[in-house]
Amino acid sequence: MIQSMTAYARIEHKAQWGTASWEIRSVNQRYLETYLRLPEQFRSFEPVLRDRLRKRLSRGKVEVNLRYELADSSNNELQLNQALAKQLLGAANWLKQEAGQGDVNLTDILRWPGVLASGEQDMDAIGADLMTAFDAAIDQFIEARGREGEAIKDMLLSRLEGVSEQIAVVRAHMPTVMLYQREKLTNRLAEIKGELDPARIEQEMVLLAQKQDVAEEMDRLEAHVTEARRILKKGGSEGRRLDFMMQEFNRESNTLASKSISAEITSAAVELKVLIEQMREQIQNVE
Repeated sequence: MIQSMTAYARIEHKAQWGTASWEIRSVNQRYLETYLRLPEQFRSFEPVLRDRLRKRLSRGKVEVNLRYELADSSNNELQLNQALAKQLLGAANWLKQEAGQGDVNLTDILRWPGVLASGEQDMDAIGADLMTAFDAAIDQFIEARGREGEAIKDMLLSRLEGVSEQIAVVRAHMPTVMLYQREKLTNRLAEIKGELDPARIEQEMVLLAQKQDVAEEMDRLEAHVTEARRILKKGGSEGRRLDFMMQEFNRESNTLASKSISAEITSAAVELKVLIEQMREQIQNVE
C-alpha cells in the first residue's frame, strides 16, 4: 500500500490510575525524523518509542506528544520515611548542641529529598498501559497514512492515464505532420533553380525525419507509465523511486517540446508537463 507522509492520530487511554493521551502527527521530510514530548517521569521511554517508530515508518517528520494526568482517586497520600527523618533530626540536634545555637527547622527536614513521598504508583503497570496505547496510536496513525496514500495513488493513476492519452494524441498526429513536412520541403526545393541531386534530396529528407521523429520519446514515456503503475501496485515506501520517475518523465517531455512541429504536438507537450507537475507535487507526500 502506498502511504502518505502526512497524517494525524490521537488515542486516549483511561485507567484506574488516571488518563493519558497519545498524539502522533507527521509532515513531509526526506528522511525519518522523530520528536518526542513526554512528561519527565516517562523520559526513559524515549529509546523504546523511537525504535518502534523506526520499525514501522521510513520517512517523514513525526511528532509524538504524551499527556498524562492522575485520577483524583489515586493514592496520593504523603508517606513519611521515618527512618530517614529520625536520622536527619538526630543530626540536626547534634549540630545544635555542638554549635550552642540555632533551631531545628522541621520544615527543612521534611523538604529533604526522600523524607516525604507521594503514595507509590505501580509505574510498571502504568508504563505497560501507556505502551499498549502507543501501539494503538501507531496503528491508527498508519491507517490514516494509508487512507491518504490511497487517495494519492488514485490521483497518480488518473494522471498517468492522462499521460497515455497525450502519447496517443502525438502518435496519431505524427504521420500527418511528417507528410506535411515532406511536402513542404519538396515544394521549397522545387522552387530552387538548377539541377538537384535526387540522392542529396533524399538524404536531407532522412535527416529532417530523424530530427523531427519523436517515436523514441513516446516509447520511453510509455515505458515510464508502465513502471510507475507497477510501483504504485507494488506499494510500500516508494516515494523516492516515484520522485526519480518524475525526473525521467520531465526529461522526455522537455525533449518532445523541443521537437514540436505542430500546434497539436505543442499542446500535447504542454499538457504532459502539467500532468507531470501535478504528479510530482503529490509524490512529495508519499513515504
